[in-house]
Order: sequence, then structure tokens, then C-alpha cells
Amino acid sequence: MDSHESPTYPAYMNATTPRSGGPNNPADAAPVIDPVDSRKGGLPLLMFVLITAAVAFQLNASMLSPVLRTMATELNTDESAVGLTQTAFFTGGAMCGLFLPRLSDIVGRRRILVIMLAVMSLGGLLAALAPNIGVLMLARALQGISGPTIPMTLIILRSQVKDEVRLGTLMGLIAAINGGVAGIDVLLSGWMAEHWGFRSVFWLIFAVGAVATVVVAMFAPESKPSDNVRMDWIGAAVLVVSVLSITLAANEAGKGAAADWLYVIGLVAAGLIVFAIFWRWETRQENTAGAAPLVAPKYLRRRETWGLLLTTVLTMTGVFAAVNGVAPSLAQNAEAGFGMRATMASLLLLTPYALIGWAVGPFAGRLAPKVGYANLLRLSNIASMLLLFLLAFVGTRSKIVLIVGVILLGVTYAGIGNIVLNNLGVVNSPQDNQGFLPGMNSAAFNLGAGISFAVLPVFQVVGSPEGSDSATGYTTAFLVGGIILGLAALTSLFIPKTTTAEQEAAAQENAAA
Repeated sequence: MDSHESPTYPAYMNATTPRSGGPNNPADAAPVIDPVDSRKGGLPLLMFVLITAAVAFQLNASMLSPVLRTMATELNTDESAVGLTQTAFFTGGAMCGLFLPRLSDIVGRRRILVIMLAVMSLGGLLAALAPNIGVLMLARALQGISGPTIPMTLIILRSQVKDEVRLGTLMGLIAAINGGVAGIDVLLSGWMAEHWGFRSVFWLIFAVGAVATVVVAMFAPESKPSDNVRMDWIGAAVLVVSVLSITLAANEAGKGAAADWLYVIGLVAAGLIVFAIFWRWETRQENTAGAAPLVAPKYLRRRETWGLLLTTVLTMTGVFAAVNGVAPSLAQNAEAGFGMRATMASLLLLTPYALIGWAVGPFAGRLAPKVGYANLLRLSNIASMLLLFLLAFVGTRSKIVLIVGVILLGVTYAGIGNIVLNNLGVVNSPQDNQGFLPGMNSAAFNLGAGISFAVLPVFQVVGSPEGSDSATGYTTAFLVGGIILGLAALTSLFIPKTTTAEQEAAAQENAAA
């Protein structure tokens, strides 16, 4: 395509969208020509590549939710143990998210994304062949390298699309996949597990991952904004140890009365001490000529950073396992729940949840820059909290309320909250270190999801053990999730109303005036 040609897109993808600003802003009269518009294949090819990568990752995150009971049965274990394989996946993703996006700034974003997808595929192959829960745990941890896939695709998109409204809409489209692949994934996995067992799901994950690896390697644009900069491997290793210690402590604490609290205290103390070492090291790197810290302390001090990360962890902890673990288990539980088959549970709960989230996502991405990211996020968390309370008190006794409540969470969380959190990681990243905040936010997503599967199913199993006709455990799990979402709504108050991208754009306009 000639660089002067402007391809025709739907309005929300228009390549010549005017920049936002006041009537006296000269940029209002000038159309925005994004880098993607001068590439062969243009925006359609770019979106195909990025969506393929996002789908390959999301299958790992969502396809297993309807088949956790099947996995427990076929591996002769309980749902709590199977839930820990999910924790292994999301914890691995959290650790990789701490440094892989920053590494991609240095060695190439396409290269790192290809490696992530290739290793993820091999993990799917190992999981399909796993003879026991231990090997499955290892395979899922290996697949965790794909954890930063969504933010990596958003970073690549941002490098190719500069117009804010256009970017927000397209980011919403990709980030919406993080809530499920239009519901097809969970419906298909439930059907496959019923007919061929849970291993068939991993064979599909392996195949799709392999295809995505090839597509990204062939067609994704390459960029190295921090080329010729040395990776801060010491900082990365120390930060991983710190976050892993806190994660393991949270997982152990999730066992409730059965937890080793001395072990929990020791892990928390170790995590804090190691983080203090990390902070000292990064401060030294920041003040050393020629050095490039993994995360400059000046950025960690910003409310744009810690306010977002705290809110992401709490949001994911409160809602993720509630929707993807507790609700499907209640639907399938013949004694305490409604005795649905896995396929029916997926069809009535997770499929419409993901489908409506995917439909709402682009609109949320477009709306957020106009009404304020933090405002929209806060409203979504409050609405999600109220829906979990509804499920706790009414949904455990009414199949209709359970179904409607989960579908509405597809709007409030999958379609809005998830989108805004993902996009905030991109628009609040500083220009001189674009990979750090999306990467750390990815780690926060995976950390919260892992903690969620470590905590909420424990309340579920303790209150509603196998064979029990009591729904007390499900009620408690939903209540705990709702309370955590309430805390997330409060922490979102720390996120500034104006994003870093808006501040930088305003500074550039003032400098040009």
C-alpha cells in the first residue's frame, strides 16, 4: 500500500480521525496518519495477527474453567488441587510479566511474543500427555510464560496506532478477548471434555498456539524502542523473588484454618525484605550514568503505577475464580447446586458472559478516554460487587438468578472493568519505558487470578464439601469475592483522572504552541 493512501475502515477504525482537543488546537484540523496505515496489509492484517495471539493465550486461561471437575475426576484428585494448577499458570504468568515486556523493548517485541507463544504451545503438549496432577502442575506453570500476551499485543498496537480514540477502541477489542473468546472457548471445552476427556482440550490449545506462533513470526511488526540498552537482569531476578514470595504467602493463607501461618509470615517478611533490596538496586541504577533500571523508582512512586497495580490485583482476586470456578461448579453440583452437565453450564453461563464482554469491550475502550478511565473502572467494580452479593444470597438458590448474574458480570467486568484495567497499563506507561507498566499490570492480572483460584475455591470446598447438599460454601465464596471487589473500588480512587498519555500529549502541544 502506498504510504499516501488511506484505506477505508469503519468509523471507529478510521485512519484519519482528528485528534482530541479544543477548538483552538491546530491538531484538530489535521488528520492522524498512523504508522500501521503505511504497512502492507494495514490495520486489518495487524488486528488479525494480534487477535490470533490473544486468542491463543486466552484459550489457556478460560477453556479449563468448565472442565475443572472433569480434570479432578480423571486425575483422581479434588477440585482444590486442580484449582492449584490454575494458580500455577497464573503465578507463572505474573512472574514473566514482570520482565518480559521490558525485555521486548530491548530485543524486539515480535521476537519475545514468538518465544512466549512457542513455549506456551509446548506446555500444552506436556499437559495433554500428563499422567498425574504433578506433571499437569508443571505444564501449566510452563504455559505461564504466555501471561503477558495481552499487554504485549496492546504495546505493539500502540506502536502502530497513535490516535487516542481509535487506539482505545482497538485496545478494547483485543482486551475483550481476555474475558473469553466470544464464549466459544468455554462451550467447546465443556463439550470436548464430556466426549473425549480433558486432555483433548490441551491438544486444541497446543494446535492453536502453534498456529499463532507462526502467524506472529511471519506478519507482526518488529519494534525495539530501547535498542542498545542493557537488560537489568539483576533487578528482574530480585523482583521476581520478591513477588513470588508474596504470591506463595497469599496462596498458603488461602487455606484458612489449615494454613501454616508461621510460613505465611516468613514469606511475607522475605518478600518485603527482597523488595527493599530491589528498590535500593533500582535507585542505584537510576543514578548511574549509562545504566537502565528495570523500573525506575520514580515511576514506582507514581499513583498511576501502584494505584493501578493494587486495583488490578484486588479486582482479579474478587471476580476471576467467582465467575470461572465457583459459578460453574455450583451449576454442575448435583447435591448443592443445579446438576447441569459441563456443556450446559458453559452454554448458559460462560458463553454468554464472554460473548457480551467481547461485544461491550470496544465501546468501553472508546468511552473510557471521554468519561475518564478511573471513573468508568470504579463504576464497573461497584456493579460487579453488587452482582456477586446477588449471587451469594439469591443465585445459590435460583438457577435463573445465577445465569443472569453471571451474564451481567460479562458487562460489568469482562466488558468494562477488564478493558479499562488493560488499557490503563498502556496509556499510563511513560514514553521512555513503555513496557514496564503493561508488564507489571499483566503480572498483577495473573497474580490476582492465581490468588483468586487459591482463595475462593477453598471457601467453596470447606462450606460445601463433596457430597454435601449445603450451598454455604458457594455463598461464602461469592461474598468474599464481593467484599474484595469493594476494596478494589476504593483503591481505584488512587488512580489519577488524567492519564500519562494525556499529560504527555498536552505537554507536546504546549511546547509546540
